[in-house]
Amino acid sequence: MSNDTEFEFFDPEAAAAEGVAETAPAEVPDVPETAPVDEGPQKFDPLHAEHGPLNKMIRSNFLEYATYVICDRAIPALEDGLKPVQRRIMHALKEKDDGRFIKVANIVGHTMQYHPHGDASIADALVTLTNKRYLIEGQGNYGNIFTGDRAAASRYIECRLTELARKELFNKELTEWVASYDGRNQEPVTLPCKLPLMLMLGADGIAVGLSTSILPHNFIELLEAQIEILREKKRTPVELNLLPDFQTGGLMDVSEYNKGNGKVKLRAKIEPRKNNKLVITEVPHGTTTETLTASIEDAVKKKKMPVRAIDDFTAEKVEIELTLSPGASQEKTIQSLYAFTKCETSVSSRLICLCDKRPVEMSVDEVLRVNTRQLLQILEDELKLRKAKLLDDFHSKTLVQLFVENRIYQMIEQCKTYDAVVAAIYEGLEPFKKKLRRAMVDADIEMLLGVRIKRISLFDIEKNRKDIEDILAELDEVEKNLGALTGYAIRYLKRLIKDYKGQYPRCTEAASFKETDVRELTATELQIKRDENGYIGTNVKGEILLECSSLDKLLVVWPNGHYKVMAPPEKLFVDDNLERCEVFNRDKPFTAVYTDSRITYMKRFKMGGAIMNRDYFMTLGEKSKLQLLVDGTPDAIYVKYRSAKGQRIHQQRFNPADLAIKGVKS
Repeated sequence: MSNDTEFEFFDPEAAAAEGVAETAPAEVPDVPETAPVDEGPQKFDPLHAEHGPLNKMIRSNFLEYATYVICDRAIPALEDGLKPVQRRIMHALKEKDDGRFIKVANIVGHTMQYHPHGDASIADALVTLTNKRYLIEGQGNYGNIFTGDRAAASRYIECRLTELARKELFNKELTEWVASYDGRNQEPVTLPCKLPLMLMLGADGIAVGLSTSILPHNFIELLEAQIEILREKKRTPVELNLLPDFQTGGLMDVSEYNKGNGKVKLRAKIEPRKNNKLVITEVPHGTTTETLTASIEDAVKKKKMPVRAIDDFTAEKVEIELTLSPGASQEKTIQSLYAFTKCETSVSSRLICLCDKRPVEMSVDEVLRVNTRQLLQILEDELKLRKAKLLDDFHSKTLVQLFVENRIYQMIEQCKTYDAVVAAIYEGLEPFKKKLRRAMVDADIEMLLGVRIKRISLFDIEKNRKDIEDILAELDEVEKNLGALTGYAIRYLKRLIKDYKGQYPRCTEAASFKETDVRELTATELQIKRDENGYIGTNVKGEILLECSSLDKLLVVWPNGHYKVMAPPEKLFVDDNLERCEVFNRDKPFTAVYTDSRITYMKRFKMGGAIMNRDYFMTLGEKSKLQLLVDGTPDAIYVKYRSAKGQRIHQQRFNPADLAIKGVKS
């Protein structure tokens, strides 16, 4: 019991002074003889016992923290494909946008009005978005996605919105707003994005209990797939074949992509050149030229490939030149690069995003179909907004024309009160109300009363009629598009494809990779030699016993049947007594003849499994002696006996095939 525990005792006099009545003790009922006996305090069961308020507080706080990390930091929203920090950067850029470049430090500072975290995270997110090309155009040193070089400080670089982002991401009238973290500003919940931005940009994020990895896709291919979705019939949905596309290029095998919830194998693009050279021109996504050359250097040190020199000439494009050793095979070296370096990697993909503010796992096809439905909805809302504005323009221009043409302004000259003025204008326009498309309201009268005398005197009736005709023509076009929304959306997508097809070609080439046989590549990688001092190994000078791979296991057998399975040794003392050294094969059959205590045995066996570097015997023990150890099964074994007095049999033939193949310990 804790020393800090406090005890309180009931004091009848003190209780009476405070107005507290003394409670009479309750009557104790008779306990039947069959009542259970009190066994004292029970053992605490954390799984079933009730917990206190601390447990509830921890559960509540953890849930709030997990929700915050998932919804407000790590996972992109399906609606606009952006994480909160990215959305706030785009909103800040739109507010500052005047078509000219703006210093990144200014945008970072402006974004901090909406983002409750430090400037470093905002600057990093802005640089990442800029390097993805679609939304932000940068000026200055934004690093290099090929070499991994970092961007310059935010005070030295500038940025602005791209034309694509400026036209397709923003619309104040269609944006839902919410108060910023300090309540001083309004920020968008999501942007009314008409692009499949989440699949265009890709995303990575680690939240509480889940993570997402969305691979980027080609912008033009996504638009073409959306056209196919819009054209499909209800009962025959089209099969979309959407593949990732990475800025760094390279080759990819998508056989396990599984529509965004699998993995993709990636390879660098390697070209053979003259003078026995190889040039790496494209690197896999997730690697840089620095990490790639480091992995090649490491493989060369381990003698995995015959590369004599590595020169990195990468600038705007990747160019890593490898000079091979004289006589080396270019094709075999390329396979070794894929097998032993980061010229081949794999990227996992798991598409988790926020849909209606909840994390969901989806496929690429499902995401694009949701984006297409959203495109139709936004286009419809934009057309309705445009229709409302055109009707307002038509209404106001028609009213002004009627007001001036029919000199209704003269009717208010004799009016002495404001109400009389309003009534006079209503009365003067009453005969012409059929020319209007909606009823007049007091706001219209206020607009007419605000028309200046100069405008009346210089009023051009013909120009006004031409403006009204243009408004009506555009209004008819808008109503036509609203009636055939799918066709309007297809024309919109085709226009985007025409405008941006040249800017965003496919970078990564789809291919099918043949699995590299590493053992075949390294079959003659190492040489096991034996010297005159009784040593064998790769670091020994002498006669060559065999060639092997660093992945192989060696079987070393001594004359008494003692054997070990080991990795290729650099230097191992075996003395002059070595029966056999070869690559270990557990299923290889042997035939052995050995002598122990003047008795000769013969057996056929397979090695089977063995623990590395452990001592084993294929004979009866150390005093045994191998007379014969051969691969497979010989046709016959002849045993010749020493001559002795009265001996009749001097030689005998045995058939090993008569023996069954058993284990090595038989």
